[in-house]
Amino acid sequence: MPSEVSGPSNSGTAAGATVTAREGTALARYRIIAIVVGVGLIALVFIGLPLKYLADNSSVVAIVGPAHGLLYVLYLIAAFDLSQRAKWSWTGTVAVLLAGTVPFLSFVAERVVTRKVKAGQAL
Repeated sequence: MPSEVSGPSNSGTAAGATVTAREGTALARYRIIAIVVGVGLIALVFIGLPLKYLADNSSVVAIVGPAHGLLYVLYLIAAFDLSQRAKWSWTGTVAVLLAGTVPFLSFVAERVVTRKVKAGQAL
């Protein structure tokens, strides 16, 4: 039986909500990768692409682009893993998976996902 953390001992968790240790670990992985992917995408879109097309300097895109691609794959794995553990709907799962493709949206999705998982709610 998975261990559970509930109530006051899990700061930020709504009263009565329960987050299993497996969900908590998956949530931590998801939160970290969502932030990293969000920062990488912002760097790519707002620094790399302008430099490439306005200053004819593609060095940032050459470095950040492939790194973001690899990190996005890790984001997809982490988000899907969390969706299965937290029993999200397919609509919620797809929405969170796509959030890593829009600048700043991964940050919003990370906050919504964290709040809902800690409250024991599905997406």
